[in-house]
Amino acid sequence: MNSCSFSWDVNPSKPTLKNINLAVKAGEKVAICGEVGSGKSTLLAAVLGEVPKTEGTIQVCGKIAYISQNAWIQTGTVQDNILFGSSMDRERYHNTLARCSLVKDLEMLPYGDCTQIGERGVNLSGGQKQRVQLARALYQNADIYLLDDPFSAVDAHTATSLFKNMS
Repeated sequence: MNSCSFSWDVNPSKPTLKNINLAVKAGEKVAICGEVGSGKSTLLAAVLGEVPKTEGTIQVCGKIAYISQNAWIQTGTVQDNILFGSSMDRERYHNTLARCSLVKDLEMLPYGDCTQIGERGVNLSGGQKQRVQLARALYQNADIYLLDDPFSAVDAHTATSLFKNMS
């Protein structure tokens, strides 16, 4: 992003984000920190092209995987939610389960990863839903991962483990 401004408002004189300069190179990890309502989620939405750009230039190179603040789960099995239409690669799949701290959770489910998840993941905890969502993104083998407060629904120990394993 070079001198970018973005606005959710139809009036571009009231930008939501103004004069943003951001350059991230391959392999870099960047954390955006700020108070509630400071524009962190809007910045991610801008990278995704969902917020109208009113000024500047933006260039995003590579396949993006996005993890929202609120876990999004589809009706189907745990495996369906992780593969999300991709073909099964057993080694990558099992590696993904381990990296997202899902192995023990799946052992407790009646049919493991073939367990049907109810509507909006009703039979999973908030932390499990978030880790399934992380696994979906990780399994896609993207070039860019945009994570919007991905550890909010998990305890500190699990968050530390996920952070180490996702790096």
